Amino acid sequence: MTILRPSRPLQVWSLSLGCPKNRVDSERLLGSLGVPIAHAAHMGRARLVFINTCGFIAPAVRESVRAVLDAAQCLGRCKRKPLLAVGGCMVGRYGAAELARELPEVDLWLPTADLPRWPALLAQALHLPPPPADPPGGGRLLSTGPSYAWLKVGEGCRHRCAFCTIPSIRGGLKSLPAERIEAEARVLLGQGVRELDLVAQDLTSWGLDLGIKDGLPRLLERLAGLDGLAWLRLLYLYPTGVTRELLRLLRQWGAPLLPYLDIPLQHAHPQVLARMGRPFAQDPQRVLDLVREELPEAVLRTTFIVGYPGESAAQFEALCRFVEKNRLQHVGVFAYQAEEGTPAAQLSEQVPLPLREERRAALMEIQADISAELLAAHVGARLPVLVDAPHPEWPGLHRGRVWFQAPEADGITYVSGPGVRPGALLPCDIVESAAYDLTALA
Repeated sequence: MTILRPSRPLQVWSLSLGCPKNRVDSERLLGSLGVPIAHAAHMGRARLVFINTCGFIAPAVRESVRAVLDAAQCLGRCKRKPLLAVGGCMVGRYGAAELARELPEVDLWLPTADLPRWPALLAQALHLPPPPADPPGGGRLLSTGPSYAWLKVGEGCRHRCAFCTIPSIRGGLKSLPAERIEAEARVLLGQGVRELDLVAQDLTSWGLDLGIKDGLPRLLERLAGLDGLAWLRLLYLYPTGVTRELLRLLRQWGAPLLPYLDIPLQHAHPQVLARMGRPFAQDPQRVLDLVREELPEAVLRTTFIVGYPGESAAQFEALCRFVEKNRLQHVGVFAYQAEEGTPAAQLSEQVPLPLREERRAALMEIQADISAELLAAHVGARLPVLVDAPHPEWPGLHRGRVWFQAPEADGITYVSGPGVRPGALLPCDIVESAAYDLTALA
């Protein structure tokens, strides 16, 4: 095999589907190859087409398959066909061998179990030199920024929720060492990133597999003092891991630790939670009460699953009243999907799909009114806005976020005025609100 040493940047067209953890995997793959990378505007002009798939639920699998088929169709018309590589959770869930039989157009499959070997496997397929042990830029090619970056602190999950496929795809909990996390954070901040968003399947479990008790507060103390860090945000906190110690640390430390907590509750009725295999099933209200007792200024994001097997009309109504009572800033609602291989898929009393969708729409309508009212209260206030990127609607308009808006998850703040540019953190006047978005002037 002839090893090629490219004299020009490697032309890459890439697509990351699913969650931010996938995005990090893609960034690490491309940043670890050890060769200059240029992003191709069209996949037909690339030498590498890389698709990082999601396999969490059936609709995500279908989206991933469509993306692969569309790419294969497009590349089939190329005189000089790029390498088509497909990785991620869909590959981890179904296996490279099975997918290769169904999608022979793909040149290279990258299963999640081989995640550390992805750069070497891809370099070999592209006839590139072996990836360096210490690649430039810390081994990560940032696709967000300069305003924010995702910082993945671990892999897999130690919980066994009855509806979830993640443990079977990503395996059990594997925390990254604190030294490695801090080193990556320093590299990102050195590139001008202002906000770091910590992600894992469950942040509160970080360190348990390393023998570290109360690991997340220790990790936050290590990161909070890093130079250049304006905002540090926590996403995906398992409810039982939200402790007084964690909340008091957030309150006492203050900036850059944001009082923003993403706590997926999944439901509010104890019987539904018990069927879900969630150990805190008896009273999710106490989790919210604890947060508001220890961190009154906290903004909360959560997700709920409606139409779970056996969910009665009364149980769904209890969830609606829970949402109305607690007035959470950000709520995502999912209609239950019966996923092959999960205990929940074997449960009796599966709720009909039309009813699941009806319940989802009803709960989202309740939440839209709550979100609109909460956002309207900020009109007239002066708040810092972190600017993400230009908005295509008209010159000078940018997408940005206030501190209680997480990137790619919550609404945005439309911002314009002097000094507005990507990566800027500016005090702005909030002049208008909608159901999920704000408008601000610098």
